[in-house]
Amino acid sequence: MQVDRFCHLLLDDISFSPIRAQGAGGQHVNKVATAIHLRFDIRASRLPEKTKENLLKQSDHRITSDGVIVIKSQGSRSQEFNKQVAIEKLVVIIQQANKVQKVRRATKPTKASVRKRLESKNNRKQVKQQRKKVIL
Repeated sequence: MQVDRFCHLLLDDISFSPIRAQGAGGQHVNKVATAIHLRFDIRASRLPEKTKENLLKQSDHRITSDGVIVIKSQGSRSQEFNKQVAIEKLVVIIQQANKVQKVRRATKPTKASVRKRLESKNNRKQVKQQRKKVIL
């Protein structure tokens, strides 16, 4: 499965385990394991090294300290649909890791903005000085 033009995700690297879904739903929820736990070991995967590093740097509650991404999907009554949703969530996490951050370039404030700021400070200073008691 293609994540983006540089990165491919192999389904052999992903392990699925069916579990029972939580919440209300009656007898169907109690007897059928339709929810899915997706486990993806970042270090053992066949992703590019740069992507692995970026994934391990991310602060996401779904990434364990061992470098395993755990995603739970239980929105549907269909196990196959829950698998697809879990894979889509994994793809989104990997795409966010591959996204290149913009480099922030420091800029100087314009002369007009500096002048305007200093004038407003001076105005506030004068207003506060007028509130003081007058000494005779």
